[in-house]
Amino acid sequence: MKLLQNFPPIYFYIPKRYWPAYIPQCTDENWSGFGLGIYAWTLQTYLRLKADNFPCQLVDTLPTEGIMLVHRNILQTHRPLLKPNSNLLLICLKAEALPYPYAQLHIVQNPVESLTHKHSYFLPHWPQPGLIPRDPSRGARIETVAFFGHTNNLAPELKHDNWAKQLQELGLQWRPVVNTNNWDSHHTLDTRWNDYSQIDVVVAVRSFDRRQTQLYQQYRSKPATKLYNAWLAGTPAVLGPESAYRAERQHELDYLEVNSIADLIGALKQLQRDRSLHQAIIQNGLRRAQAIQPANITQHWRQFLEDVAAPTYYQWRTSSTWSQQIVLQRSYWRFNRHQGRKTLLKGVYRFRTKLSLTRRLNALKKKGSRAS
Repeated sequence: MKLLQNFPPIYFYIPKRYWPAYIPQCTDENWSGFGLGIYAWTLQTYLRLKADNFPCQLVDTLPTEGIMLVHRNILQTHRPLLKPNSNLLLICLKAEALPYPYAQLHIVQNPVESLTHKHSYFLPHWPQPGLIPRDPSRGARIETVAFFGHTNNLAPELKHDNWAKQLQELGLQWRPVVNTNNWDSHHTLDTRWNDYSQIDVVVAVRSFDRRQTQLYQQYRSKPATKLYNAWLAGTPAVLGPESAYRAERQHELDYLEVNSIADLIGALKQLQRDRSLHQAIIQNGLRRAQAIQPANITQHWRQFLEDVAAPTYYQWRTSSTWSQQIVLQRSYWRFNRHQGRKTLLKGVYRFRTKLSLTRRLNALKKKGSRAS
């Protein structure tokens, strides 16, 4: 561990408008606020670094110098746009949003993004605080299938009553813990996200639509948190084809990947038939979980702040005002180019979806007219 002499001040910024009424003293508390990105990334990171005796502060006013870390959702509320001065390094905790145009550095939660966004660095997202692992006494039992997450992150087919009926026919119970909150509201969150004690298999698929998956580039802004939690909980995971999961994959036992409802049903049947596979996935997951324990992620944060953020801060401070303005302007241009491309791709996807639906309707009409 380095001696942090002459280290720049580090601030985690949450404005008064979003300052939590309650701040947990323990990072392992199953607090509903940790279900929001603004607190999971900002507050939880601060608390874990502070517990590790790393010098940092949690503030509700903008600092004038030093290193400031801010969640992207917070930055989008600032008007005019928050722009760092000559003595301030702005690090955007990007999460799932677009890059921030005036951030000198970005923290991303998917390693693929660190390859495509300039000055972006991957740090694993924190796993679920207060996680209750699967009860070992359940052994090879496979009865309960669960999803933990926001409704926007669950495929439409898995929200339908027919899905629960299909599982019943297999002797399985569907137990989703789904939330519908906005990004800045946590008081109505179902906090059972942490309880895997009676869960035998975790399912997490955002979409079975290949075009949508391609549009979002295998969801390259999404983290592998659901996989991390499954490993830590000792529960096999059946997941969609996402870049974050694939980036973590080292062995076929890490998780089962599915591309359709038929694949999903097949994977669950396979786990029912082959109980040794179920147990092998659990044991492999527990081994993989060691790397993403919060204590290890905390060390990744320390290394980033010491080896990347601090040198970048000093380089920024010693740059001329002219050089600083050029850097910020180029960053703003890249942001607009990226945003325009994303908007165009979404427009193309909506057009193709509408065209496909129109063709299907026309085909049904023709079929009906021939039948009459």
